Amino acid sequence: MSKCPPRLKMTNRLHVLRAEHRLTQEQLAREIGVTRATIGAIEGGGYNPSLELAFRLARFFNTEINAIFSVEEDK
Repeated sequence: MSKCPPRLKMTNRLHVLRAEHRLTQEQLAREIGVTRATIGAIEGGGYNPSLELAFRLARFFNTEINAIFSVEEDK
């Protein structure tokens, strides 16, 4: 019988980057082409963005994806 791999937990620093750039959720959403609710859900951990959206965020903030998002094993 195969053992299930450990679940992964994604965390993010999106709210920190947004605050450093003095942007509201609405402003950031407009800049990258999503809704304010999407930004709120990502920041709150209730939504993991697609790879495309993660790249858009990284490009907007001129950083790497792993500077915004990190993954760890959920224990």
